[in-house]
Amino acid sequence: MKIVKTISEIRDIVKEWKKSGYSIGLVPTMGYLHAGHGSLIEQSVKNNDKTVVSVFVNPTQFGPNEDLEKYPRDIKRDRELVSSLGGDIIFNPEPEEMYIKYNSTTVKVEGLSEKLCGITRPAHFAGVCQVVSKLFNIITPDNAYFGLKDFQQYVIINKMVEDLNFPVKINPCIIVREESGLALSSRNIYLTDEERKSALSLNQSLKYAQYLINKGEKRASVIISEITKIIENMPYSKIDYVKIVNIDTLDNIEILETKYAVLLAVYIGKTRLIDNFAELS
Repeated sequence: MKIVKTISEIRDIVKEWKKSGYSIGLVPTMGYLHAGHGSLIEQSVKNNDKTVVSVFVNPTQFGPNEDLEKYPRDIKRDRELVSSLGGDIIFNPEPEEMYIKYNSTTVKVEGLSEKLCGITRPAHFAGVCQVVSKLFNIITPDNAYFGLKDFQQYVIINKMVEDLNFPVKINPCIIVREESGLALSSRNIYLTDEERKSALSLNQSLKYAQYLINKGEKRASVIISEITKIIENMPYSKIDYVKIVNIDTLDNIEILETKYAVLLAVYIGKTRLIDNFAELS
C-alpha cells in the first residue's frame, strides 16, 4: 500500500490497472479516518479489484470562518487503517497539485445545493462537487463510495454524476455509529466530554422520531417538534435545522409518504454535527 502525491503518478498507475482489466473503487475522504470511512473502504475492497482512498482536505468546500486550518490530519494513522483493510493506494495531493493558481471552473448542482446545509454554508457543495469531479476525472473509478451521514452530499453527487454522464456508480453506505449512538465524524474530536453527552441527543431524537413514525405518525410538523424538544433540552446545543424532505428533491414535505429523509444539523458548542435517517424506497 503506497501513498501517491501527484496526479501524473496516480494516472499512470490507474492506466496500468485498466490495461490488466481491473475494476477500481474510489473512497473520497478528507482524512483523519475512522471506522465510518473504514466501512466504505471495506465495501470497495469487497466489490473491486483495486481501491484508491483519497485523503485531501479540500480548501474550496470550507467557508471563510470554518475549520480548514484546524481540521484534524494524521496521514500516518490513515495509512495504517487503509493498509489494514486492504486498500491499494492513498492519493494524498497538496492543494497546489489539485488546483492551479488561477482556477476558474466550478461545478454546482442547482436546486439541491442551496437547501439545508447550503443555507448556512453557501459555497460548500460547489467545493465538494468541484473536488469530487476532479477525482473522478483523475482516477476514473468504476465505483465510488459515500456515507449516508452526509445525506445531502450523497444526493447532490448522485445528481452531478447523472447530469454530467460520469461513468461511475455511486454506492451509498450506511451510517456507522459509536456504541453510544453518536454518528462517527472526524469533527467529534472537537467535543468535550460534557458536549459529547449533549451530542447523544441527535441520535436519541431520531430514534424517537422513528418510534413515532412506526406508530403511524405521518405529520412532519409533529415529528420535527418532538425532535426539537429533545435536542433543545440539552446544554450546549443550538439547532441549525431539523427537516423532513423528499429524498430526490430535498424539498420539505408535510405528510410522510415514501422516499423521505429526516435530517438535522446541530451545533454542540462550536462543533457542527449532522445526522439523519432515510426511507429510500
